[in-house]
Formats: sequence, structure tokens, C-alpha cells
Amino acid sequence: MRVALVHDWLVTMGGAERVLEVLAELYPDAPIYTGVVDYRALSPTLQKRKIIPSLVQGWPRATRWYNRYLPGLAYAMEQFDLRAYDVVISSSSAVAKGVLTPAETLHVSYVHTPMRYAWDLYPVYYHEEARGLTRRLMGPVFHYLRLWDRLSADRVDVMVANSHTVQQRIQKHYRRSASVIYPPVAVDRLTVNPVPGRYYLVLSRLVRYKRVDLAVLAANRLREPLVVAGDGPERKALERLAGPTVRFVGRISEPEKIRLMQEAKALIFPGEEDFGIVPVEMQAVGRPVIAFGRGGVLDTVKPGETGWFFAEQSVDAVVEAIKSGDRVNWDPELIRRHALAFGTDRFRDEFSLLMKRALARESPDDRIRLETRVKDGDRG
Repeated sequence: MRVALVHDWLVTMGGAERVLEVLAELYPDAPIYTGVVDYRALSPTLQKRKIIPSLVQGWPRATRWYNRYLPGLAYAMEQFDLRAYDVVISSSSAVAKGVLTPAETLHVSYVHTPMRYAWDLYPVYYHEEARGLTRRLMGPVFHYLRLWDRLSADRVDVMVANSHTVQQRIQKHYRRSASVIYPPVAVDRLTVNPVPGRYYLVLSRLVRYKRVDLAVLAANRLREPLVVAGDGPERKALERLAGPTVRFVGRISEPEKIRLMQEAKALIFPGEEDFGIVPVEMQAVGRPVIAFGRGGVLDTVKPGETGWFFAEQSVDAVVEAIKSGDRVNWDPELIRRHALAFGTDRFRDEFSLLMKRALARESPDDRIRLETRVKDGDRG
């Protein structure tokens, strides 16, 4: 069976790229087609693979300006020649699902989210962040991208969502049903630190929609120590907001990230994410998560047992959630056991099951039963 993998772009190692790594392990002979690639940013596992970039790779500063080239990337995905493959598996949060495949080829798309800057986050980018010429161009460009995105979803034979929130977005924007298979999290490499934590922690890119400002202002009000790890365009503004108990450490290595999680009191997660790898990792070290109760955390955090939710994105709500969480006698081992359910082996098992049944070309009624079994974690 000839298999090809397709990914939006390979310029960093985030959660989507970790999914691709596991897919590459499942299909060791499959080449990877992608919009643009920066080999220096990839893990050793992906560096060893045959990677075929699109025509956009030759455009100026493609690995830095790939977001600016989004309409071009949509076009470029359609230029890949995938006639030689029996199965195409796309890993998509933007354009990868838009590849063209022959009628006899099975196309399975693992959707991290529908294109958020074209759908859910478009009003934020348009009204709050875009300026000048960018704002004037956004309307017509993203109108075209939404049409392309909706039509390209019809090219997929089997659609998989990484959370129930993304499943709902797929139904809303694409009018498609999707199975839910949670992404793989490397929980086995993390261990519990039994020593009580000393500070609250934010681990995030510092961009506006992550709402890190809420954590900073809540720490100011409570005079609680807060460590903010990560970097981004909002860092200077956040540093101006911060009081004496807030410390910014910038980008950190993986060992430093693990140490910060193990020594923290809890993670504060004030944004809405499609799934959210960091909350699962935090639970894997036995620490609770104080999170905005929307998005992927609804699947990964159990309120009162492994974390605490706040219902609105306001400083008052975050402050009250921190106070409520501080009154709970958290059980680190229970929190860790919950996180272990999101490990890599579970992803391999569930994705392999889905592929087995998809290749059997089951009837629509069978497909519905498959989706139910996958959601419930059936291995059989």
C-alpha cells in the first residue's frame, strides 16, 4: 500500500508536528508533502524523512512569510501530483486537506482545526490587530480563502478532529461529521515531583488571543508569584502590565520547561485552544490546571480533580478560580493517571483502528458506528 503524508508547513516543532511525527512512524516509507520546510527547525525524526515542498518554497523568505503566502499555499497544494498513492493522510489546520487525489485514493484528514484566522478568529484579527493595507486586503483575501476552505473540505473521504471542540467547528464550517482522536502527548517522559509548587506558571506564545494578560493581572491582584515562559509580539506590553511578583523567562529549552512545570503550583491557561498539549503535560507531572472552560480543556481537564475552570475571560474570574483551586487538596498521582490516557500509544491504536476500517470502505452506517467506537476509545 503506497501512502503519502501531507502537512501545511514545516517551520517549527509544535503540537501538529508531533502528530506528524507519530504518523510518520506509523508509515515509515511515506514521503511528506508540505507547503514550505525549514529543516533546521525539525526534529531528527522528521529531518530523516523524504520531504517534498511546494512551489512556494522558492518564494522570498518563504519559511518566515508563509502566513502571508496563504492564498499561494492553497493553490500550491493543488499542484502536488499524488496519483501514485493508494492512501493520502493530511495533517491540516490550514491548507493540507486541499490536495487533489484520484477517485480511487483514500484521503484521510486529521484536522487540528478549521483555519481559525479565516473563521473563528477572523473578527479578532480584522478588528483588533490588522492595520493599514493588511486590513484593507483582509476582507477580499479571506473571503476567497473561506470559499476555498469550505470547498476543499469536500475532497476529504474521512475527517478526524483532535477534540470535540474542533469536531463542532468542522460540523459548523464544513457541514461534515468527524471522528475524534486526541493527539499524542509524550506523557511517559514526564514524572511527578512530590514537593509542593512555589509559583503559578504560564507556558505560551505571547500573542493576543492567548489572553496571558489575564494571568498577569490576576497575579498582580493576588500578589502571587507567576512565571511566564514563552515569547511573542505581546511580550513588551505584558511586561508593562506586570507587577513585582511576575517574572518573564522568554523561550526555554525542553528540560527547563519540564523543570518549571514540576516546580509550579499550577498552570494558568487563560486562552481557548483547539486541544492544548501543555495542560496535558502539566497534569502528567501531577500539577493542576486553572483554565478558561472552553476548547480542548473540556476534553482533557476534570474540574475539581485535575484542575479548575473559570467561565469568562476576565481578571475577576481568573482570581476566583485561583482562590478556588488553592483550597483543593490536589492528588498528584490521580492527576497524572488522568493524563496518561492521552499518551502516544493510545493515538497509534485509535488511528490504526480508524485506518483499518476506512480502508475496508465501510458503508455510511458502519462509519457512524466507527466514529462512536473511536470516541469511546474502543481498541477492538
